[in-house]
Amino acid sequence: MSADVSRPRPDHPGEQAAADPIRLLAIRESALSVDEVFAAVGDAAAGGTALFVGTVRSHDGGADVEGLGYSAHPSAEAEMRRIAEKVAADYPVRALAAIHRVGDLAIGDLAVVVAVSCPHRAEAFEACRRLIDDLKHQVPIWKHQSFTDGAEEWVGV
Repeated sequence: MSADVSRPRPDHPGEQAAADPIRLLAIRESALSVDEVFAAVGDAAAGGTALFVGTVRSHDGGADVEGLGYSAHPSAEAEMRRIAEKVAADYPVRALAAIHRVGDLAIGDLAVVVAVSCPHRAEAFEACRRLIDDLKHQVPIWKHQSFTDGAEEWVGV
């Protein structure tokens, strides 16, 4: 008689959240690395890893963007941690990482990279989406955009 491996066993340790899944959280003035974030969420028990990369685009609201700058409140990293802990509590997260850039960025630069690994792909997708959405809406990071026509705009202030 062989074991039935077609059904997940929720009591198996690999099906559960890791004890300390937050592997990397940072706000940086230097260029971000997708490879660094992806490596940080590697976990042998994870069957799914979802990664989101936010880049500076060439337009916004129908206007051409020349560049932008991000500024962060001193509490931003603590707020990132609070959000990461909530995501890890709500999903079976094996590993989680998030980094956000501050300073002046050019078109095409990486502004934010987040990743989550979970036992299964659906959980990884859901947790990653929740992580980036909550970071975007709740972390005090502000964007100052410069447009090619000379106009400027603050976003998130």
